Amino acid sequence: MGGRACIRGMRVTAGTVVGLLAAGRSHDEILAAYPYLEREDIEQSLAYAAWRLEEREVALNLP
Repeated sequence: MGGRACIRGMRVTAGTVVGLLAAGRSHDEILAAYPYLEREDIEQSLAYAAWRLEEREVALNLP
């Protein structure tokens, strides 16, 4: 999946799930569209997105 974070090794990215939530889809709609996902997968996708938003890059001043 091009280095993107996938849910439990499946070909569904955390970004896909968060995007669906942002578009107004409910947990039940997502689970119906992706029956192999679990409710916890959706929660973990949100947690991952929150963690990535808090992540900071620090420049290294190497010679």
